[in-house]
Amino acid sequence: MHSPEIPTAAPPESRALSRRELNKAATRQAITEAALGLLRTRGPGNFTVEDIADDAGISRRTFFNYFNSTEAAIAAVTFGFLDKALQQFRLRPAGEPFLESARAALVELADPMTVAPMAELYSLGQSNPQLSRSELEAWDHCTAEIIAAARERFGAGVELDELYLRALAGSVISCGKAAMDVWLARCGGSLTPESLSTLRQLLIDSMSLLGSGFARPAAAQAVPQAARPAAPSTATPSPDRL
Repeated sequence: MHSPEIPTAAPPESRALSRRELNKAATRQAITEAALGLLRTRGPGNFTVEDIADDAGISRRTFFNYFNSTEAAIAAVTFGFLDKALQQFRLRPAGEPFLESARAALVELADPMTVAPMAELYSLGQSNPQLSRSELEAWDHCTAEIIAAARERFGAGVELDELYLRALAGSVISCGKAAMDVWLARCGGSLTPESLSTLRQLLIDSMSLLGSGFARPAAAQAVPQAARPAAPSTATPSPDRL
């Protein structure tokens, strides 16, 4: 199943970051944490760029070096998780199937708390249209990043079908959203370590389903003969054959 591993140059994420890059990452993190903190305490639409800047300990001008609105700062919480997953994805062997690498990247994010900010924002957005729009922006960003990662994986010299790329990215995003929805229904948005561990596993399992072509679990297929409905009198195609 595995193709031979293709030697490649070390990905950008593997090199040591400069002090300037570390400072920029820390500032960006401070902004997103301040935005999420204000979202918790004041609710959506009840704080400004200046409020976020004050809580993050930066100037208004510095804020706009990173984000163009409060909504963009909030959306960054969601795709911050994706950035971590993409970093792990780019460390996978170049010859490994794309979806297998995607699943392995999620497995590497072993600490369930890595999904906590994304999970919290997703829960808050369920009852607020403004946050839902921010979530949609974040998922759109994720789609673009997955397409970029796919192009990197297959190489600059390979011409890829645009439909393939967009269908692949859209499928990954849809599976991620499905995992989030199931988690919310199952755990009610709880942010306990156990609940977040469940979310992480659902995200991993969703990639497994996509990679298998959504093959039905064996347990779902093993229906006792006596429990099966009688065959219809007219020939009707089985759902499994559609």
